[in-house]
Amino acid sequence: MPDAAGQAAAQRLLDLAATAGPDDLIIALVSGGGSALLALPPEGVSLAEVQALYRALLESGADIAQMNRVRKHVSRILGGRLAAAAPNTPMVSLVISDVPGDDPGVIASGPTIPDVSNRAEAQAILAQYGIDPGPALAAWIASPAADTPNPDSAAFAQNSVHVIASPHRSLMAAAETAKSLGYPVLVLGDSIEGEAREVAKVHAGIARAARLQGVPLAGPCVILSGGETTVTVRTKGGRGGRNAEFALGLAQALNGLPGVYGLAADTDGIDGTEDNAGAFVTPDSLTRAAAAGLSATDFLARNDSYSFFQTLDDLLITGPTRTNVNDFRALLIE
Repeated sequence: MPDAAGQAAAQRLLDLAATAGPDDLIIALVSGGGSALLALPPEGVSLAEVQALYRALLESGADIAQMNRVRKHVSRILGGRLAAAAPNTPMVSLVISDVPGDDPGVIASGPTIPDVSNRAEAQAILAQYGIDPGPALAAWIASPAADTPNPDSAAFAQNSVHVIASPHRSLMAAAETAKSLGYPVLVLGDSIEGEAREVAKVHAGIARAARLQGVPLAGPCVILSGGETTVTVRTKGGRGGRNAEFALGLAQALNGLPGVYGLAADTDGIDGTEDNAGAFVTPDSLTRAAAAGLSATDFLARNDSYSFFQTLDDLLITGPTRTNVNDFRALLIE
């Protein structure tokens, strides 16, 4: 979520870029989380109004590309506007990807990248999810001032972009580690999206087939996937991000299947807004939960996966990892 410190930092960046000239070089280090850290509301719009919009987007079930398409059009620095503040200065963007497909224009809502979307698309996304941005933001998005610099803008003539870390590389590193321990590996891909609990059901189905039928590969083996799922908040007051919700959905779908273990975690060490990176699933997760008086169905219904795994002492807490290459999921089949 945006805050006043991020707003002040974004303004400082914009002001600094405006002082650069043709003999300078701007090096922009961009990674996931920048959309919130660089929130700079349009003139006449308060930070509280932008915060409310961000919260509504996060709870709506919209995917990251849709959320960032809206964010670009309610900011004075995102969607290429930072680059536009220094139109005559060469710029190099070094980008760490945390989005499916590694599109630099989506990562951190592309502050140095030309925008291929438009304000009409932002309005359509808000309508699709029934989000009312409030009168001030609605008026801004409807105005030409909300338009972002497009690829034809001269502001990007001297710009170059390099993706230096990505979800794919993360999965490949994990696969090599598993192989070094003697496990065959199946990588499902780094661009898996969808509702966390529904994606968990698919993963559980693949694990079940591997465990019981030896397809698509027989155990012992490891199945890996990446990508960014979403959570539609159904009940206020629950705790937990998309990885803990995936883990809870996985535990429920596996229903105690012997020989299958799971891990879902955000590579930055923070699952949503909690202090955990994610959570573990074991064959006895539901048995231990029942002994503690917990119902996986009830906790999932109120989006309270953090509390479920906290009681079981199955949260993964790493602290900040200082990087962010999206979510990581691993299934170990004995």
